[in-house]
Amino acid sequence: MLLHGWTGDSHDWSWQLPLFESRYRTVAVDLRGHGRSEIMPPGCYRPDDYVADIEALIATEYPGQEFVVVGHSMGGQIAARLAARRPDMVSAVVSIDGALGFSDEMGERFAKTAHDLAVGDPGVVASALFQQVYDPSTDPAFKLWHRRRAQGMPADVVRESFGPLFVGDGQAGVGAASASLCRSLKVPVYHLCRDPAQADRMRPWFSHPKSKVDRWPHAGHWIMQDRQEDVNAAVTAWIDAV
Repeated sequence: MLLHGWTGDSHDWSWQLPLFESRYRTVAVDLRGHGRSEIMPPGCYRPDDYVADIEALIATEYPGQEFVVVGHSMGGQIAARLAARRPDMVSAVVSIDGALGFSDEMGERFAKTAHDLAVGDPGVVASALFQQVYDPSTDPAFKLWHRRRAQGMPADVVRESFGPLFVGDGQAGVGAASASLCRSLKVPVYHLCRDPAQADRMRPWFSHPKSKVDRWPHAGHWIMQDRQEDVNAAVTAWIDAV
């Protein structure tokens, strides 16, 4: 099961789907307010709302089945939260630059972004944030696509989805709260990230012997788009091994 990130949709996995669908039964989700999924009223875009949607989807459409849940960015945190809440539904987690394991310093930056989203044009704020997380090698067409997509989304979705990932009592993306969530996971986890300090910080957090954390250089935040073939090979090899 593939979960996209903040302001994304299931098309983010277009470079993975042909291979994954040839090897596994694959489900690519548009989270609420994103892509072709229903837009909900304001106040319905917290992490627990997304987790509840995925839990209900599995329970109703795939009862009794377990998924390897692959999440990018926000989707990585949702996958981890789902695995902690419903380990009977999740056999493993792949987090591709997931919203997990950030330092307290980064938490302060994210808090400022959440404030800017609340008072400014969320499409503009999101686009400015994206410019800070690309690699020099990132295709300019990807940058244009990400920016146009964010600017075309409902403002409530963009504003409300971001802050609770990193700010407030229920956040699980920063500091000790993120460490606590990751340490609670009993399933194997493969976390791919760009920041070497983040990789070093997170390696001791996962207890399952088949878990691992890899640092991926020469890629922006959308690692699976910048290094398509490498990610496909690494993720399928790990899934097959676990």
